[in-house]
Amino acid sequence: MKSKQLALIGLIGLSLVGCFEKETPTQKKIVVTNPMDVDREFETVSVSLDSLYLDETDVTEGSIVIIDDATKEQIISQTIDSDGDGTDDTVLFQPKIQAKSEMSFSASRSDSTTTASNDTVPRVYSRFVPERTDDYAWENNRVAFRTYGPTAQHMIENDVKGGTLSSGIDAWLKRVDYPIINKWYYKETETEGTYHEDTGEGLDNFHVGSSRGVGGIAVKDDGTYHISKNFTEWKRLYNGPIRTSFVLTYAAWDANGAEISEEKHISLDCGSNLSRFEIAIDGTDTISAGITLHDNEGTTEANKEQGWISYWEAIEDSEIGMGIVVPGGQMVGHEKYETDQKDRSNLYAHIQLNEDGKAVYYAGFGWKKSGQYMNRTEWEKYLERYAEKLKHPLVVEMR
Repeated sequence: MKSKQLALIGLIGLSLVGCFEKETPTQKKIVVTNPMDVDREFETVSVSLDSLYLDETDVTEGSIVIIDDATKEQIISQTIDSDGDGTDDTVLFQPKIQAKSEMSFSASRSDSTTTASNDTVPRVYSRFVPERTDDYAWENNRVAFRTYGPTAQHMIENDVKGGTLSSGIDAWLKRVDYPIINKWYYKETETEGTYHEDTGEGLDNFHVGSSRGVGGIAVKDDGTYHISKNFTEWKRLYNGPIRTSFVLTYAAWDANGAEISEEKHISLDCGSNLSRFEIAIDGTDTISAGITLHDNEGTTEANKEQGWISYWEAIEDSEIGMGIVVPGGQMVGHEKYETDQKDRSNLYAHIQLNEDGKAVYYAGFGWKKSGQYMNRTEWEKYLERYAEKLKHPLVVEMR
């Protein structure tokens, strides 16, 4: 009798072990492979939290720790809510990986809400700026940008000094790797100083006006480029340390009789000179993303096969390169559009909407005085390599 009881207990035990193993699978490793023959860094890897087989504890920002298996050191990571349902579902990190090689990483949960980054204000950062009319500004450790909201538009329309009427993208020429947005706005609005003068960190001396600046869009019809006015609504999705992301919505606008609706989902990653633009648009199947030609005294270049356009010009005591990269073969043409209309001369990349009805491209700049790119050749090489890396992304597997 005793032996039968022991056998029954043994069978129950085996059954429980089997259930436990089924419900709690072994945590997997994140393996990242670089398929190219160049070393790569500052490229963001995205991994679903569900794929990591972690426990069921609620995810909070910074609660995922990513460890380099080779060095056993924690690397900077960021958890995000990629689908907007209010719960973080993805972890981002940036491996530094050699050519034709692979790296392995482990993920675990931590009670701490801090990451390997100690930035009080993340170096990858964006915010709405009501203290200077109503800009929206964003930056990382290399570049900074801004664009303009409805109050700035209304000021122009009502002849109030200080407004701006533009859906163009402004370039803020920084030459330090720490955050400057809050510092520069404070200098401009609360002190006798101004961000239009360089005191060692850079300055705002880039003219946008009604041009496309660095990546604003237009719709071409019957030889004319039609553009929107300022954004009407904004929504910040998340801030660094790896990525900042936000959405700008525009009022419906007219393109030679066609009503256009436009929404920009913009993100910027650490280490990149280019912001990613995902444009949701109705009323057209092609858009044109542009970069301003200013006085048209610089040098333009374009490569339709690789999917990029570039403009290199002098700016005061330095030089600047601007560029747009279009992935996935969606760049269907380009045009250097010159006109006598003020600020309307732009170099355009024509982009076909993808199957989701969206246009995706990357736009940004490199300022010579920052020490990042010293000449046009270096800048165009950066755009060429950027396009190649988009074509051959880092490969992520769970093992």
